[in-house]
Amino acid sequence: MSEQCTRDCSSCSLNCPSKNGGIPKDEANKGSNVKNVIAIVSGKGGVGKSLVTSMLAVHLSRNGYRVGILDADVTGPSIPKAFGVYDDVEGNGDGAMLPPMTATGIKIMSVNLMLEDETRPVVWRGSLISGTVRQFWTDTAWGDLDYLLIDCPPGTGDVPLTVFQSLPIDGCVIVSSPQELVSMIVKKAANMADMMKVPVLGLVENMSFVKCPDCGKEIKIFGESHIEDIAEEFGYDLLAKIPIDTEVASYVDKGWIEMIKCDYLEAAADMVAKKCESGK
Repeated sequence: MSEQCTRDCSSCSLNCPSKNGGIPKDEANKGSNVKNVIAIVSGKGGVGKSLVTSMLAVHLSRNGYRVGILDADVTGPSIPKAFGVYDDVEGNGDGAMLPPMTATGIKIMSVNLMLEDETRPVVWRGSLISGTVRQFWTDTAWGDLDYLLIDCPPGTGDVPLTVFQSLPIDGCVIVSSPQELVSMIVKKAANMADMMKVPVLGLVENMSFVKCPDCGKEIKIFGESHIEDIAEEFGYDLLAKIPIDTEVASYVDKGWIEMIKCDYLEAAADMVAKKCESGK
């Protein structure tokens, strides 16, 4: 990305990949045929973006779609842990990387699959991280995929910019939580997507409430939600509101996310698929 980039394609005079929707799909690795590329983003950390990415992938896969996950959160990767995948990344003999597969056939590419010790920190500068994310697209033989979900790091910095400007993104999903502060930051993510001309497929609110195990009452630990107001303000669909669920947390910790029976994001996955198909 040029240092002269304004980060606003509507006013920038430079000729970069983002002007034409990023690196074209047909210029990806020759071992890849990806129909839809969806970025999962958030304005800040700790809202459950990786959980939403994983659960959307699981539901899309259950619906018969061929799915992959590109873990772009290079310094805080959690996708392999959620799926219980610890296989090393291997090559295909043509210089491309082969993404390991989960128990149900979801393909994953993550820095954590390349480390000898998953707890070893990735202490890299932004340019190296951004280059790695681009290579996960150009140097990975994804094969035939209906959906490639990109788990972005939080914020509006280098890596989300790399994803939006360099990869052929078809749309994004913004993840939030109920706090007033997060609502303000969600608007930053929404405005960034608008600046980058990336369609927002909808909003997902995580940790919306916890249900009392005795009476079933919904307890809003983080206060009243403002997600409906934000959705209305920007004209976005509210895809789902996910409660705090200790069973989900336990399954993720054990690497069993594909075994989750809850349907919190089932309708959201259907809506994302419908929006992608109608946009083609």
